[in-house]
Amino acid sequence: MLASLLLLVVLVGASHSSPAAQTPDQRPTKDPPIATNGKRFPWDSMRLPKTITPVHYDLSIHPNLTSLDFTGVVSIELDVHEDTSVVILHAKQLQISNVLLVTPEGTKPLQVLEYPPSHQLALLSDSALKKGVKYEVQLEFAANLSESFHGFYRSSYHTTSGELRTVASTQFEATYARGAFPCFDEPAFKANYTLRIIREPRHITISNMPKVKTVEVQGGLLEDHFDTTVKMSTYLVAYIVSDFLSVSKITKHGVKISVYAVPEKIEQTTFALDAAVKLLDFYDDYFDIPYPLPKQDLAAIPDFQSGAMENWGLTTYRETALLFDPQKSSASDKLGITKIIAHELAHQWFGNLVTMEWWDDLWLNEGFAKFMEFISVDATYPELQVDDVFLDKCFEAMEVDSLSSTHPISTSVENPAQIQEMFDDVSYDKGACILNMLRDYLSPTVFEIGIIRYLKRFSYQNTVNSNLWESLTNICTSDDLDEGQMKHREFCSQRRSNSAASKWFSEAELDIKGIMDTWTLQEGFPLVTVEVRGREVRLSQERYLKTDDPSLTDGFLWQIPLTYRTSSSTTIHRFLLTAKSDVLYLPEEVEWVKFNVDMSGYYMVHYAGDGWSPIIKLLQHNHTAVSSNDRASLIHNIFQLVSVGKVRLDTALDLSLYLSKETEIMAVTQGFGELVPLYKLMEKRDMTVLENQMKSFIVDLFRRLIDRQEWTDSGSVSERMLRSYLLLFACVRNYAPCLTKATQLFQQWKDSDGEMSLPVDVSMAVFVIGVRTPEGWDFLLEKYRQSLQMSVKSRFKWAMTVTPLKDKLKWMMEESLRGEVMKTQDLPGVVISISKNPHGYKLAWDFLQANWEKLIEKFELGSTSVSRMVTDVTNQYSTREMLDEMRGFFNSLTEETGSEMRCIQQAYQTVEDNIRWMDTNLPLLKAWLDKQHHRATHEEF
Repeated sequence: MLASLLLLVVLVGASHSSPAAQTPDQRPTKDPPIATNGKRFPWDSMRLPKTITPVHYDLSIHPNLTSLDFTGVVSIELDVHEDTSVVILHAKQLQISNVLLVTPEGTKPLQVLEYPPSHQLALLSDSALKKGVKYEVQLEFAANLSESFHGFYRSSYHTTSGELRTVASTQFEATYARGAFPCFDEPAFKANYTLRIIREPRHITISNMPKVKTVEVQGGLLEDHFDTTVKMSTYLVAYIVSDFLSVSKITKHGVKISVYAVPEKIEQTTFALDAAVKLLDFYDDYFDIPYPLPKQDLAAIPDFQSGAMENWGLTTYRETALLFDPQKSSASDKLGITKIIAHELAHQWFGNLVTMEWWDDLWLNEGFAKFMEFISVDATYPELQVDDVFLDKCFEAMEVDSLSSTHPISTSVENPAQIQEMFDDVSYDKGACILNMLRDYLSPTVFEIGIIRYLKRFSYQNTVNSNLWESLTNICTSDDLDEGQMKHREFCSQRRSNSAASKWFSEAELDIKGIMDTWTLQEGFPLVTVEVRGREVRLSQERYLKTDDPSLTDGFLWQIPLTYRTSSSTTIHRFLLTAKSDVLYLPEEVEWVKFNVDMSGYYMVHYAGDGWSPIIKLLQHNHTAVSSNDRASLIHNIFQLVSVGKVRLDTALDLSLYLSKETEIMAVTQGFGELVPLYKLMEKRDMTVLENQMKSFIVDLFRRLIDRQEWTDSGSVSERMLRSYLLLFACVRNYAPCLTKATQLFQQWKDSDGEMSLPVDVSMAVFVIGVRTPEGWDFLLEKYRQSLQMSVKSRFKWAMTVTPLKDKLKWMMEESLRGEVMKTQDLPGVVISISKNPHGYKLAWDFLQANWEKLIEKFELGSTSVSRMVTDVTNQYSTREMLDEMRGFFNSLTEETGSEMRCIQQAYQTVEDNIRWMDTNLPLLKAWLDKQHHRATHEEF
């Protein structure tokens, strides 16, 4: 859980085949594309033809960090698979010159056509390139360093003395390598790369591979030559020109790990260096495939849009995602940094070594890397208690996946904006959750053997969904068993001798592809309804969907690995539900049954009839009889079922009453996650009395747990994160003991000019109270300007977004857009955070509309940054007036400015769901709160 999790409660409250290989001349000629010179462009698809593939790139780059531009030359060795006279490749906003074809007979110039809508170049030869003959094309190019966060772009920072320094860095995923050099910019066009970079002596350069030599060139410049890469996709190429310093260590497998940062922050790299060493060694052993490069660099970039990027051998990060100060960073910071490093290093195998064929199967990269975060961090840093936050990923995915505008995990995409939209909670979090479900279903050992088999079979290749399912099937009857790892052979030997613990299925009967296709090729997820009648348990499934159109739930069927346990034993029972309905029989009648044990499955459960009553009774009288994850999933499921009319709101609220005894972080935070949005919806309407009633109820519900929190940094990681969460909520809600303590601490800290050491875990609670006055806010801003500790700056900034001072909120958004005092990379987070502030939600929406074109220019159409601003700024609106205002703005957009983005439909559907919820449930909520108030008052007397 990163800082955003701490703020949640307060502020938020079919595998698709590639096109068949065709020569340009075979493509349809209807409405042909026209090149920039007015001639017909000889290719009309966004996807490149397969007639020619690259084998090797020889790339020379000369960036000028003073004039902020670059020149370069690339030579691409080609394989010709069919005779053709045209080479189609990618280039975006590059000035192309001196294009040559090197043939066995000599060198000749090529005619160049450009088609900017598809970012494509056509290189025309007056004679055919023959199948099987080796050719090379050479292109010179020039461009400005990008002012966005993609391609080869400029980044900058100020030293403590105020000097502005410039860094040039790359970010090529998904379709931005073409903005840095002409290339075949699709993941299946893997090749080797040899790089040379020209620089001034005051700078250093780093790239995917180690530097092999440096030579002097004209003008007192130096040229660094890098070793040739392994075979890889264009989006993984990376290079940086900077004045960074580094620290290094060697792993037990002999890989050199280095962490790079700006000179004044290099002392904050120790933790990341140690974590990277430990995690790379873990993956080396776990995957049974040696990391194939001699080094792995981790670089903290001053300006970076996403969290991090997995470039092979040179992973890049936001400074907040890599830099750690043991004295000033929080437990949440440590967990977040470790998970991000674990994610990027997992990609060195999942994504880099084995890459999806096309972006429609992005989840094969991102779902696996997200899943492996939890496997690896649990094994290497058990004290971080990473399992306590995994469920949160599944709940986040279900939030998006419950809308009719969601998409299957594997989804057909073509243009760059559609590809960018794939980098969402479905690909990452749902992907990780269905992998967790499959691992639980197969057993951890079988799953591990299967994914190692997948990685070994497809090393340096591209894959589709079915390749993964094949690798996980019949692992003890395969041809590669004799060459397999020791664990594989031992496991299968035990299986044959029947000494292994038998699983609940026969491997011969197991159709993994049949099961998993239902989870990856259709959108959404199932709701399993359970009805217990004595020993008989009736089961049925349907799609869970927040809509008032029941026809949208028809035709969906999943193969669901159900797990359940009962009041009579701790044994976990299993049942594969493959039909619309089925029946299972218990050995005896029981008091209660809990399905989806620990929520290891990606589905929700409804207990029909009077089925929720025994569960509510259990939680009220003996809640620890089921696990913390079970309790969190029960809270989540029952409140989500209210949204679709399966459960009455007062029943869900009755269940929530047990939370007064809850102490575990996942269940507590899920309780907040379901209850706080109820008053956040009311904040957007004139409903002050009911809103305050709801706020008071939540404070009272958790009062006992809040009162138990010490204002220190003691305890386990989960205890410390929970403390931050609770005290922050209590202070924002003006809970008197918290307000008094935080006010006192802020004054002491301010009187010491920020020198007093505040406990890290409570600092956010202190800061959000301090920023309520103009003097306190200005003081925090000054400390923000001065600080070099990235996690501290982050806490200052998010606290400042909670102020009731509207002029300060407007300044923050405007300043973040300028990027001088506050980095533009943080603008989406600042806008979203301000939108959760009851004093700022309208300011954030107005800012989004007024600056839309600047935002999509800076952050790119379809990007997570733009999508999150659209959905998160609007997701607490609950009136027809606001929905009409949203439609008015988004309907004014063109396709070029984002009208087709999926996030707009998601935003509409969320607000429509909010309106339905309020219309249906407000009377119930008021009646229930009145009843609780009357009961509490009666008990006092």
